[in-house]
Amino acid sequence: MRDASMVPCALQAWQTYEQELHGFLRKRLHTDHDADTAEDLLHDVFLRLMRQGGKFCEVDNVRAWLFHVARNLLIDHQRRRHPTVELPEELAWEPDDPAPVDSLVACLPRALDCLSPEDRDALIHCDLGGLTQAEYAVAHGLSLPGAKSRVQRARARLRETLVECCGVRFDADTGQVCCRVPPPQP
Repeated sequence: MRDASMVPCALQAWQTYEQELHGFLRKRLHTDHDADTAEDLLHDVFLRLMRQGGKFCEVDNVRAWLFHVARNLLIDHQRRRHPTVELPEELAWEPDDPAPVDSLVACLPRALDCLSPEDRDALIHCDLGGLTQAEYAVAHGLSLPGAKSRVQRARARLRETLVECCGVRFDADTGQVCCRVPPPQP
């Protein structure tokens, strides 16, 4: 810690805001037995202030800095006071039904087989294989807008196929898979 005479601006700030900081900490700690804790936290704020030394004099808003430090110390104190507890195994819950999108695993290959070779190729390379549309365009001798159009049309046809062949339904608001109603078996 530096000599207090080297940081008069820090001591002036402390004299100005010490009581307000103390009230802030006491109010947030709520109970009377936490009065000692408020004092300890206030002391920690002072120590952090003094460790700043001359750098503290460069702070634009000293009040905001002091309260920021006090708030962080308070948060750290509360975290230590209320440790997390691991939940017991018997509380774990597994849903009986898989998520609607998970039930598509068996249907997706069948739906892809129903598409034209051009659509299937675009989807397999771009959506499943990780190729960018720009890379796909170069590999297939297409312009970038042409490749983008091909992928978008293929996605639209796949969506139609999933609805028809797999009974997939999409949420009207989000466009995401919401449920699957398998079509009746012949």
